[in-house]
Amino acid sequence: MALKEVKTNDKHIRNLANIVGGARSILYHKEDLLAYDCDGFTIHKHLPKAVVFPKDTQEVSKLVKYCSDNHLPFLARGAGTGLSGGAIPVNGEVIISLVRMKRLLHVDFENRRAMVEPGFVNLKLTNSISDKGYYYAPDPSSQYCCTIGGNVAENAGGAHCLKYGVTTNHILGLEVVLPNGKIIEIGKNGIPDSPGYDLLGLITGSEGTLGIVTKITVRILKNPEAKQTVLAYFDNVSDGSRAVSDIISAGIVPAALEMMDKTAIEAVEAAAFPVGHPRDIEALLLIEVDGISAGINEQISQILHVCENRNVREVKVAKDESERARWWANRKTGFGAMGAISPDYLVQDGVIPRSRLPEVLSRINKISEESGLRIANIFHAGDGNLHPLVLFDARIPGQTEKALAAGSACLQVCADVGGTITGEHGVGIEKREEMRFVFTDEEIKAQTDIREVFNPDNLLNAGKLFPSPGRCAEIKKEMKEAAL
Repeated sequence: MALKEVKTNDKHIRNLANIVGGARSILYHKEDLLAYDCDGFTIHKHLPKAVVFPKDTQEVSKLVKYCSDNHLPFLARGAGTGLSGGAIPVNGEVIISLVRMKRLLHVDFENRRAMVEPGFVNLKLTNSISDKGYYYAPDPSSQYCCTIGGNVAENAGGAHCLKYGVTTNHILGLEVVLPNGKIIEIGKNGIPDSPGYDLLGLITGSEGTLGIVTKITVRILKNPEAKQTVLAYFDNVSDGSRAVSDIISAGIVPAALEMMDKTAIEAVEAAAFPVGHPRDIEALLLIEVDGISAGINEQISQILHVCENRNVREVKVAKDESERARWWANRKTGFGAMGAISPDYLVQDGVIPRSRLPEVLSRINKISEESGLRIANIFHAGDGNLHPLVLFDARIPGQTEKALAAGSACLQVCADVGGTITGEHGVGIEKREEMRFVFTDEEIKAQTDIREVFNPDNLLNAGKLFPSPGRCAEIKKEMKEAAL
């Protein structure tokens, strides 16, 4: 079959189209590119040069080599659900979209592993193996649409990472196209602990700045024998916060331990999956324990006792799987539910020691008062991964800037108490400058030196992850080299 002709005078567009099979696998008209000018971080928008849709690793490799040889900036994109701007083409990049690479390649139940392409949707993996009694543990709230390739790039977490860990804890092997087009395999045969440096750990969470992942071998788990879920309502945020620390101190490690404050509850009850939470409570905890049946009831009894000691207004155990699913659907729509109470929102992603929860939530409330913007809190309380959601109206002049400043102030609070600026959403362009809250210039340079080994021309996803002085140093170095 003859290739459909690409009608443009831009030779690069024509050549890229030839690599992926013609005009059906490339977008380059402005009206088509508008859908790719941002990801889930919508405050900044930039048009790409083109979007190409390779079908396999070889086409990705050829595209990358072409871009590298012709000094065209480029980046990889999955579902575009990222919340920190990691897939925004700030330099007019060629976007290499991995959505056509969406196959489940192999499942090895005996060794509890599966191999997928990067465009394979997170939740689809669990759905594909659940009939055999297995599941994939990382469960970001966007799991129904986010891709495992994007999860690898951001080292995504989710509600159940308290017990089961984030994406990096479930990655056994990667196939990666380096920024020069070469293809490498890390963790061959699904054995991650090979001698030498931990390249799996380095690539996972590198936000698409070191290479493009084209195959992923993941760990799959046997479904727990039993699980129970508790919902607890508190009239005081501090009581709910202290109950979180008390549960962990009691020696219980829940599969999930989530918290929402009053503003967040208002949003989820106004959105798609209301469950009847009281509108006058200040906080709720959603707690899930799983494991062998014999130990579950004892853990639930301990959790109920802890909540009662912290002045819980009401605490209940899900009576069946249907009620449990409704509670979780309500929680997992939390971010999107903000649209029911605010025209715009900015979500942050700080991490703090659990014991500092009451103090940090109080300081976030003060930031809200000082900025004049409401801040909702939905977060993974068990591991201290906070998600302050700054509510604003971009149509009002100055409110976007206020929201960004309030979000940055929340991250400063996290850093001040010994925490950090991201737990699962990544740095992207959103938190570049906030990297200074937790790293010195020397520590940032050590990291950009690693990037330079993989990505020496900085053509792959440039301008992400590190603050501007790092780029200034690179420019000075380039000028010095050019003068020699």
